[in-house]
Amino acid sequence: MTVVAGGPSAARPQLIRAINEQVLLDHIRRSGPVSRTELARLSGLSKPTVSAALGTIERVGLVHATGQRTGVPGPAAVLYEVRPEAGFVLGLDVGREFLRGAVADMTGAVRSRLSVRTKAGDAMARVQELAGLATTLLVDAGISASQLTQTVIGSPGVYDPRLDTLTLTGRLSGWDSPAVLPALRNEFGSTLMVENDVDAAALAERVHGHGRDVDSFAFVSVGTGIGMGLVLDGKLRHGAHGVAGEISYLPFAEGHGSDARDARKRGSFDASASAAAVVRAARRAGVRGASSAEKVFAAAARGDEVAAEIVAEEALLVAKAVCTVIAVVDPELIVLGGGIGQAPGFLEAVVDQLRQLAPVLPEVKASVLGTDTVVAGCIAAGLDRAWEHLVARISSPSTTG
Repeated sequence: MTVVAGGPSAARPQLIRAINEQVLLDHIRRSGPVSRTELARLSGLSKPTVSAALGTIERVGLVHATGQRTGVPGPAAVLYEVRPEAGFVLGLDVGREFLRGAVADMTGAVRSRLSVRTKAGDAMARVQELAGLATTLLVDAGISASQLTQTVIGSPGVYDPRLDTLTLTGRLSGWDSPAVLPALRNEFGSTLMVENDVDAAALAERVHGHGRDVDSFAFVSVGTGIGMGLVLDGKLRHGAHGVAGEISYLPFAEGHGSDARDARKRGSFDASASAAAVVRAARRAGVRGASSAEKVFAAAARGDEVAAEIVAEEALLVAKAVCTVIAVVDPELIVLGGGIGQAPGFLEAVVDQLRQLAPVLPEVKASVLGTDTVVAGCIAAGLDRAWEHLVARISSPSTTG
């Protein structure tokens, strides 16, 4: 039997140092700028331990001294905060009509942002457009691809690890091809992470919107497609098979009427309540100028009784889906997003229906986040993952030795 000198006991001090350094880094990230005294109070560590740990994470370039706190009794205290250039995150949103993206530093500050209309005729062309968008964003941010710590793409669909492909990709034609993920990895490298787009929007809501300081909420997006992001105990939940939140497959086929082909491809609820279903119902009913759900809602607001009936049917359908979520999960908050979910007056119509349907009525709000919601969620997810990678550097022998 081979015996390593020192054995497990020799590794224990190094492990303790790494844990202390991770604890301090987390406090600096969430509370900075902070002084050594404040870090000792927040962490419960002794001042000498804080000084030693702080020296390591400052030496590897994750934090830096940013000034001094004055105006209080005693010597001026040096303040520490995250070094913005410790890494960068690229967030991309893949839509059927638009591609959106942004680059942020490790403090979350956006260095570049861009939205372009896609001209791609197939999935591979869309991959190339994403790569081109990323290149432009990096140039605008003044950084190189090698400086990226994490890349996150917000995409319709669910990752299937058994087949290593995306499934349930909705209206994004060809995006479920087995060739898509290898092509994305070829363009973006090992830092790539793919997140469901509605889940990413829910993350944005948790960080920037109504979901702040809320332990459990459901973000329900109703628009071109339908989906839900579910946050429980402060964490985004994907479920055992990654389909938590795929409410487009709820077996609702009433209301506007379901298109059988759409129901098979995208789910009964999507086929009955998405923007396309609203338009289809309005045209059947003879609503003039019903070229989009937005115009149907506008007609209802102008007093068109037929359009108003269609909007009321839509509110009932969405309320039934939300009632299902309430009965199963009982979240503190429901946030409505998407073009229909955020339409003027729609929130009130849904709440009126919920008062009659739901066993309890949680707080229901319309999202105030805009078209970059998915990108913001990708940045948030990327920052969390990027910090995991950067913290791992602290524990490496080259930095702790």
